[in-house]
Amino acid sequence: MKAGFWLFVALAVVARATDADAHPHVFIDTGVETVFNAQGQVEALRISWTYDDFYSLLAVEDRGLDPDGDGVLTPEEQVALTGFDMGWDAGYDGDLYVLQAGAPISMGRPEAPTARYENGIITSTHLRKLASPLDVGADGLAVQVYDSGYYTAYSINVETVLTNAPAGCVAVVYEPDLDAADRSLQDKLQEYTADQDVEAEFPAVGAIYADEVRITCPAR
Repeated sequence: MKAGFWLFVALAVVARATDADAHPHVFIDTGVETVFNAQGQVEALRISWTYDDFYSLLAVEDRGLDPDGDGVLTPEEQVALTGFDMGWDAGYDGDLYVLQAGAPISMGRPEAPTARYENGIITSTHLRKLASPLDVGADGLAVQVYDSGYYTAYSINVETVLTNAPAGCVAVVYEPDLDAADRSLQDKLQEYTADQDVEAEFPAVGAIYADEVRITCPAR
């Protein structure tokens, strides 16, 4: 996680409101796997979410799993955990954004969910198929994972994977300009009045703090 940023957020919002220091609430380490078809086009993304230990504990306890606290789920408990985070509202985008030349790429609903609980940590995966297979082309693809309101903080710090990719394709993770993002957030926080609830109305700054995976392939 971007420790410097979260320290800044904590200090900034505490200065503005007494209950805002709880923001964000969930921290997720994210992995991005890009799946190519036999024609060398991108057809899907498989996303992994590794939750922080506190959220993992709450998720397991809320579902009555691992009652003996040994950190090992029974086969039945494993089935009960799988898909626990897939009950998405109709309008939820999965905090996943795929862009080509700045234009958004449409994707389907999540498929093939998995989940495991190891050493007190939940890791889940799901597949998002593109609406239609896509040539990476000269513009490449940009993949971002973020929650616009930062209730959830994502970091792409799990190894990126290219599956069945043509020779020469690469995926590189780029981090945002944190100094510029901090200044932008500070400017937005200054707009709040003393009677506003910063926690409930936190500014939509997720995009400016988002890591980005850029996928490029040689021209064909």
